[in-house]
Amino acid sequence: RDDMEARQISNQMWGYWTVAPDPASQMMLDEGMGARAGFDYDRAMDRFNALVSYCPFYAEGYNQRAFIHFLREDYAAALPDLQRALDLNPQHVGAASGLALTYFGLGRDLEGQKALRVALELNPWLSERFLLKPLPGQEL
Repeated sequence: RDDMEARQISNQMWGYWTVAPDPASQMMLDEGMGARAGFDYDRAMDRFNALVSYCPFYAEGYNQRAFIHFLREDYAAALPDLQRALDLNPQHVGAASGLALTYFGLGRDLEGQKALRVALELNPWLSERFLLKPLPGQEL
């Protein structure tokens, strides 16, 4: 109904996505996220690479690895991980919005606008909604 309720639901979704399939994968995810929070992107990438290798059907591993690429401004490297995360979990709004932001980072604005629309279908309250612009020949 409103931005506050949307944030609560979004936080619940992140809580769901960050529950890894087993204790070993949970440890890799937690270590990677902790390293990222400490700006140790090399360590984070190492942990997320290990997670993706160990658990290739866990969407969040790819999403987190893409986030490290994004933070390093290596947008081209983020794209396949985001797409894999979405292939595994089409409802992953974090990966969907990350895909839009990555396209924008690459200067591929039309693709970014299209990806943003997909993300907003999943969650119309995303903070990225303010980046929405009309597509050529359309109005918002």
